[in-house]
Amino acid sequence: MEHIVFLTGRLAQAALERVLASIEPPGAETAFTWEVREIGLQVAALMTAEMIRRRVPRPVAADRIVVPGRCRGDLQALTAHFGVPVQRGPDELKDLPQHFRRQARPVPLDAHTVAIFAEIVDAPRLAVAQIVERARALRADGADVIDLGALPETPFPHLEDAVRALKAEGFTVSVDSMQPDELLRGGRAGADYLLSLNVQTLWIADEVAATPVLVPLAPGDEASLWAAVERLQARGRRFLADAILDPIPFGFLASLCRYQRLRERFPDAPILLGVGNLTELTEADTSGIHALLLGIAEELGAAAILTTQVSGHCRRAVREADWARRIMHAAGTHRTLPKGLSPALMTVHDKHPFPDTADEIAATARAVRDPNFRVQVSAEGLHVYNRDGLRRGTDPFEFWPRLGLEGDASHAFYMGVELARAQIAWQLGKRYVQDRPLDWGCAVEAPAEDLDAWCAPGPTRAAPEPEPSGGPNAAVPSPHA
Repeated sequence: MEHIVFLTGRLAQAALERVLASIEPPGAETAFTWEVREIGLQVAALMTAEMIRRRVPRPVAADRIVVPGRCRGDLQALTAHFGVPVQRGPDELKDLPQHFRRQARPVPLDAHTVAIFAEIVDAPRLAVAQIVERARALRADGADVIDLGALPETPFPHLEDAVRALKAEGFTVSVDSMQPDELLRGGRAGADYLLSLNVQTLWIADEVAATPVLVPLAPGDEASLWAAVERLQARGRRFLADAILDPIPFGFLASLCRYQRLRERFPDAPILLGVGNLTELTEADTSGIHALLLGIAEELGAAAILTTQVSGHCRRAVREADWARRIMHAAGTHRTLPKGLSPALMTVHDKHPFPDTADEIAATARAVRDPNFRVQVSAEGLHVYNRDGLRRGTDPFEFWPRLGLEGDASHAFYMGVELARAQIAWQLGKRYVQDRPLDWGCAVEAPAEDLDAWCAPGPTRAAPEPEPSGGPNAAVPSPHA
């Protein structure tokens, strides 16, 4: 059985030992033996690689050394120094059980089977250079196919130029139009897909090499869609079939049933779902909608989705769809629920927002002997403490008269920022960690490693050494970090 040495500070030692004692007993897949070493500092989060090198004697009788998640410095150099792997744990020690379960059952998120068609809905109104720029951003977010959306009664004289410019940069391109002439022009210019053909316009597929997306002749007309599919199957021609996903409450459930019947009738047919009717026309956070729709796509065995980013609340649609297809594919492949695979779609809430109770925070506050402020959040509200005592509240303005920062503008600004973050975390049910931005999942730009870390265990990344502490009111991280 693996033996792990955990390094920590004085304030966190007892809590760390309690958490480790709660992890599954020997015989479980995450089981290991452990010991905790307090290396002579008060706050575990202020530990650095250089401190560890100086304060931990060699040799260390362990298979692995785990340091606090916010420990700074080159852990690869420490690994070479001690001759055993030195790794960071999670930011919060109460996340250790989940951390080790994830290590025991790593589920990579680097595979998917659903292609993302990302539509540029106003392409006729954009210059070619603008179209290419938009396409680059969509591809960076995860789009596989750039869909050029034509507009009714709007000329698109530069359609061919747009297709050729995108193809020259390596994009896969589709043209989306109700006009046969525009579909023909796009196909002849080199488009890879045409959206959309019905049983009466299948002749277009004979004129160009582009793969057609087939739709019903009229909404809900399954027979016409099935007829189009059967004709192209008989010709041995590639296609995608789209039964049209209707918005809520205008036939959404019925349209899902149409997709299911399409799959039952044509078990091997590649299916496309246009998800924009749900995301664009429902005023709700789209990360959850994408999770549900890509879960449906996974069960359906769909080949592609078509999405848009028109409404302001849909501006991360492609990025969310990319994460959703990976998470749902991993869940389907490994026959597991889509839980614990990635926090990327948890944009508004967190699964375990409040790791510490108010009583536990109070116990930690009583042990603090320095003037540095700590900020923590429990289900009851915000907690700010240093050697002068513990202050509790739910509104940052409540704390101002009790902090004594009237003569320290820079630190007052800092505490204002931290308390505002803490209040938002408490109100929404998100995890708050002092000195770090709130985690909004894939809804905001984030360092790649923050999300990539959920794809599979990777090498330990070095972090810079922290700056020296400031004045007596300088804030420090939670002692449990």
